Amino acid sequence: MDESIRIDKWLWSVRVYATRSLATEECKKGRVSIGGLVVKPSRVVKVGETIQVKKNPVTYTYKVIELLGKRVGAKLVPTYMEDITSEEELRKLDENYSGSLFTRDRGTGRPTKKDRRDIGKVTDW
Repeated sequence: MDESIRIDKWLWSVRVYATRSLATEECKKGRVSIGGLVVKPSRVVKVGETIQVKKNPVTYTYKVIELLGKRVGAKLVPTYMEDITSEEELRKLDENYSGSLFTRDRGTGRPTKKDRRDIGKVTDW
């Protein structure tokens, strides 16, 4: 077990982000916070801290159980972090993917330029 580990490395290790550079970018953009304060990628993580990660439209919340510096398999992740994201936040995913605003009949082909403009008006493109 590591004694001190950077937040970007920890987020990558527990598979919150696919790459460490992506985790670093998200920290720099202000999408990662600990205790309500936005953190830099070099911030050291401590056991017991609560980390909020914004991935639109949901803000995920994780509790640090143990520190690690190497990426682990998906089955081992629960031994290092606990996902304590509220049901209310997770429900936002269902609302966003429950269906689209418009439907097209199967076999009608690609939308025309006029169709795309009309779709854009509806979806605020």
